[in-house]
Order: sequence, then structure tokens, then C-alpha cells
Amino acid sequence: MNNENNYIQGLFGGLKTLCIGLKTTMREFFTKKITEQYPENRGELQMFDRFRGSLTMPHNANNEHKCIACGLCQMACPNDTITVTSEFYEDEEGKKKKRLASYVYNLGSCMFCQLCVRACPHGAITFDQSFENAVFDRAKLVKTLNQPGSRVEEKKIVKKAPAAPAQPAAPAANA
Repeated sequence: MNNENNYIQGLFGGLKTLCIGLKTTMREFFTKKITEQYPENRGELQMFDRFRGSLTMPHNANNEHKCIACGLCQMACPNDTITVTSEFYEDEEGKKKKRLASYVYNLGSCMFCQLCVRACPHGAITFDQSFENAVFDRAKLVKTLNQPGSRVEEKKIVKKAPAAPAQPAAPAANA
């Protein structure tokens, strides 16, 4: 008797899941199909906001970027996609400072995890919307992100004038 109940319960459970699957299939069968005509619509094709294309280092009009060559993005990358090379130089005051010499990014080994972007304390790197990365030679997937002659964006420090000494409050006249 017990085996018969298990058999009937299993049969009805299987029929229930079959009906759920058929309902999903029939619903999708009657929905309107959307087909992207990909090669023809490159001009108007828009990717969604969170899409991770390839890594870029934005530069402003003065060819300045925010990277200070700290190497945190290189350390955060799980498969050594990023190579940051820095150099030391002396400024006008004789202090030794570090600057970015080259920022090499291997798109072919990147897994687009965004750990490098999250690790960057200055927001110097970001992912763009480009998605056409097919090439015949893998060497073309290795890119240098810092442009020739680029330099670190200087932060404008505004010094405030010293505040005037506080005047003692005049005693209020009692009326």
C-alpha cells in the first residue's frame, strides 16, 4: 500500500512539473521575437549601462590622467592582465616622486571581473562600451593605455584666507 502511494505521488509530481515546463514553453512561443541585425545596425546599437567592454584610462583635454602608478589594480587582477611600470624622478624642489611610465593591458587574458576598477583609489581606469574585439593576431589585444606624453592630472589646491578674529559680542541693552 505504501509503495502504491509513493508511485502515485511521484506520478502526479512529475505531471505537475511537466505542465509547468509546457506553460513556460507556450508563453515564450507566443511572445514577440526581437532580432538584432547586428552588422548592419552598428551605428545605433546601444549596450546597457553596466556592460564591461575593454579597459580604458580616460584623459582630459590637456592629456592628463588620474593614474599615480600605485599598482593596486595590478595586484587586484587575478590573472596578471595589467602591468604597471613606474619611474622615479626629481621635481623642482629636489623631491623624488613616482610617475607612470607605461600601463599595459592584455585584453586577451582579461576576464572582465572589474576588480581592477574597484581597487583603483583615484578612479583612473574604467570599462567602456566597446565589444568588437575580434582580431587575427593576439598581439593586437595587448594595449598601452597611457597616451604618449600624458601626465598625472594636477590637483588644484586652493588656500583659504585666514579667518578674521572673532569680535566679542556687544552686550545687549535691556529695555
